[in-house]
Amino acid sequence: MRNGLSKDLIARVLGGAPKYTLDELEAKFPPRQLPDGAFVTRFAPSPTGYMHLGNFYSALIDYKLAQQSDGLFLLRIEDTDTKREIKSAVNVVLNALADFGIKYSNDEQYGPYYQSMRKDIYHSIAAYLLEKGLAYPCFLTQTEMDEIREKQKLAGLATGIYGEYARDRDISEEDIIKHLDNGEIPTIRLYSNGNPETRIYFKDFVRGSISLPENNEDIVLIKSTDRLPTYHFAHLVDDHFMRITHVVRGEEYFGTVALHIQMFRMMGWPLPNYIHTATLDKIDEETGKQRKLSKRHDPEANIAFFLEQGWPTDAVIEYLGNILAPGYEEAKIKGQVKSFWDYELRPKKIPASGFLFDMKKLEWWAKEYIATLPVDILVKHVVDWANEYGSEDNKRQIADVDYLTSVLAIERDNPKRIRKDFITWQQTLTEVAYFWDFLFVPNKEYEYNQDVLNGFLETWNESDDKDTWWNKVVEVANKCGVKPGEAAMNLRVAMTGRTNTPDLYSIMQVLGDKRVRERVMQHI
Repeated sequence: MRNGLSKDLIARVLGGAPKYTLDELEAKFPPRQLPDGAFVTRFAPSPTGYMHLGNFYSALIDYKLAQQSDGLFLLRIEDTDTKREIKSAVNVVLNALADFGIKYSNDEQYGPYYQSMRKDIYHSIAAYLLEKGLAYPCFLTQTEMDEIREKQKLAGLATGIYGEYARDRDISEEDIIKHLDNGEIPTIRLYSNGNPETRIYFKDFVRGSISLPENNEDIVLIKSTDRLPTYHFAHLVDDHFMRITHVVRGEEYFGTVALHIQMFRMMGWPLPNYIHTATLDKIDEETGKQRKLSKRHDPEANIAFFLEQGWPTDAVIEYLGNILAPGYEEAKIKGQVKSFWDYELRPKKIPASGFLFDMKKLEWWAKEYIATLPVDILVKHVVDWANEYGSEDNKRQIADVDYLTSVLAIERDNPKRIRKDFITWQQTLTEVAYFWDFLFVPNKEYEYNQDVLNGFLETWNESDDKDTWWNKVVEVANKCGVKPGEAAMNLRVAMTGRTNTPDLYSIMQVLGDKRVRERVMQHI
């Protein structure tokens, strides 16, 4: 084992003496007292002002695994990348989780949960590594590192700071002091003993038993620019002291597993269980090929899209849940469970290949979900959405809640045959727009039967029950020499501007006598 640095020198390298010893941190953040088999998971986004759908479904897995095991789901904000951080971006994450009903359980004892506030903890572990010779201060400049990488590329080697290319790997205390006296601030690098010719073995909960080459790169643990940790080092420290049992993350992080296993073993800490999920893909409209959802090209890649467009959040969860848990849809159809929260998610069953996100399939889930809502709940969702995201026309539509309720109640009184034409809260208001005069668009292309329209006006009485109303329509049709269905279509198009609508009698009852007569008269 190589010698580490003295405590005095460590204090100079880190810009101050460490606040805690390793034993003090272990006592400060003891193992959690939870039931056997309880999962402790964490969602750890960076505050970039944008929440990708792929990040959300990772959070959904985290939350579901904790929920079904009587465990804990934590929210950790990874805000140590100060160059990418956007002010108020944390609110994007907090609001998205709240809107989708994902509740985290951050307990004060194991906090703080913002990495930028945990600097003392990271520095204390960095001090321990420097003292044990498991890390070292590196004074390479950016120009020097660029030159090293260029040489490696020309030689056909993997780029990075490792082996003979790690200039300061065995730097003496005297040289360290000279650099410090010169005002230089070092990065702190891992002293890696890994050999890429040797393989490590571990078990991924989704992909099974995996072998990977050992890590030999001396990665940065503490940055010189702000003395904050890198993702890799913060992940090591936080997952251990927050006592995380299962780490859910995208397959793009699969290449870092060897490094993280190396660091956990180096510290003598138990390794968390890893669940690497596949990417969310879609079929590209231009090429017809499957590709990853793109932040740049696909509006649905942003979780805000679903909120702004008024997609039922429960329906989005139901759809994602069905992707993550094959067999859920069948269990729900059979009545074995009511929602995704009642169905056991088994990590081994999560598909290992790219998930195909299909908007048409999401539409089906949304229609099925909205069809189950009582009218008052449907109205509340529509009103809440319109108040937050709706246009001025949408806000006018919801101004009279009683009228809106009458509109949305049509064909919802028979639980065995409920209409399923509503998909989003926004689309719901668009679908029923013809009920409002300021949005109604008369159909002037339709060839109306004037005799039918005149005959209807002569017999129309708003107080008629449905059977009486229909008998009158039939009588008018017979007098005009047309089929009852054709007569009804004339009235349907005159009332709504459309050829396909819910029950015509109910529509006319909601429109009321004045509107009914005015709309028929427009076409006479």
